[in-house]
Amino acid sequence: MKFSQLKLTSPYLQLPGLFYEKVDPTPLKNAFLISVSGDAAKLLGVDENLLEDTLLVDILNGEKKLEGSQTFSMNYAGHQFSDFTAALGDGRVINLGKVNGENLQLKGAGLTPYSRLGDGRATLGSSIREYLMSEAMHGLGIETSRALALIGSDTNVARKEREKGAIVLRLSPTWVRFGTFEHFNAYREYKMVKDLADYVIEESFSYLITEEEPYVKMYTEIVKNTARTIAAWQSVGFTHGVMNTDNMSIDGRTIDYGPFSFLNDYDSSYVCNKTDKEGRYSFKSQPGAARWNLEKLATALSPILDNESALEILDEVFYKVYKSEHLRRMSARLGLYEKIGEDKNLIQSMHRSLSDARVDYNLFFRKLSLYDGDKSPILDICVSSLPLEEWLNAYDKRLLKEKLSQEKREKKMLAVNPKYILKNHILDEAIEKAKVGNFTMVDDLLKVAHSPYEEHEDLEYLCAVTHLRSKNLQLCCSS
Repeated sequence: MKFSQLKLTSPYLQLPGLFYEKVDPTPLKNAFLISVSGDAAKLLGVDENLLEDTLLVDILNGEKKLEGSQTFSMNYAGHQFSDFTAALGDGRVINLGKVNGENLQLKGAGLTPYSRLGDGRATLGSSIREYLMSEAMHGLGIETSRALALIGSDTNVARKEREKGAIVLRLSPTWVRFGTFEHFNAYREYKMVKDLADYVIEESFSYLITEEEPYVKMYTEIVKNTARTIAAWQSVGFTHGVMNTDNMSIDGRTIDYGPFSFLNDYDSSYVCNKTDKEGRYSFKSQPGAARWNLEKLATALSPILDNESALEILDEVFYKVYKSEHLRRMSARLGLYEKIGEDKNLIQSMHRSLSDARVDYNLFFRKLSLYDGDKSPILDICVSSLPLEEWLNAYDKRLLKEKLSQEKREKKMLAVNPKYILKNHILDEAIEKAKVGNFTMVDDLLKVAHSPYEEHEDLEYLCAVTHLRSKNLQLCCSS
């Protein structure tokens, strides 16, 4: 089946009209296709070769509609850097409908009733970032929204400098946010809170439909899923710069790629969002920020869920799940498969050593995957090698307690320590080329995004590290 032959439904429109506003996309001028993700297309059950679908650009540009599509934007609120705004909504997103368990929406498709002072558009640069990072996070095994396709145009978009407009077609099993519940609770629309919870259970937690106390169990699942995703972010060094409640998915996946970054040198205080002057969403603050957001969600659910009971769940579940998932992921990255209590201390000391050594976070793990006792390949990537040399001595002693051979451990570690990480500097290079009509780097980055652990000899240039100061290092990864 071709993409243009899909038949959509709109279950969200069965909710009362306060939940959304119907709106049509505003087409871009001279729209053209930049890139498609065949991997994301599998989610919809359509042919992977989207390039052969002659109607694809027209659909992404809002000039044609898929069968059954009813276009609309969603209403929600949000705590933005701790300040609450009761009326936000999809300012530049227009939903198309749902098929095969995925909700389709266009980002950058023009003005909506929630655009406020915005223009409803997305720039080419921001669209490339979201398109590639959605697919890269999936490639890393982290729950995320997906991106099916990206189009560019001749439409001018006014930002700090004039840029061209673009549209990304995004996919997600749900687009309901913490802030969706906050909106209706803030306006004392308590029946709407219940209606939304019933919808969320049916869409995202259908296994709870027949359970007793379904709202209690729904909140528990939201807490668990959020904790697992934050643990995944921390394990790969990902920093989400705008962890507002309106950017938190109700099923715990990563959504809304605004300012973001992977760590370069390990720095737990790193802040990727220049407007975050107080470091509210710094790398080390992400678990606490997520817990704070879940507390605000508990407040929003108070019409249907006793707030004290919800906070007890939060206290009991969040950090327990977070710590367990983080330990599991970090142990796998370090090649530690025997469960030993002292590993928590080894991981903590590793982070301190990485910080003192000033070494690229993910490069360290890729090098460690090939570690055979010779410390020099790892120490050569450090600005200050002594802290990491001391940690490696402790790591050597810990490896003596493992049963796997070095060969088998290496294979397992290479499968969880990526060779390719989409750093900001490489994304910026791809964007600059795209601005002059060269989209080859977008395609190259999409390829490594889908298979970041594999060798791509023809794409070694995507490993370039420009920030490291140590010993003429040229590549961010080695195998």
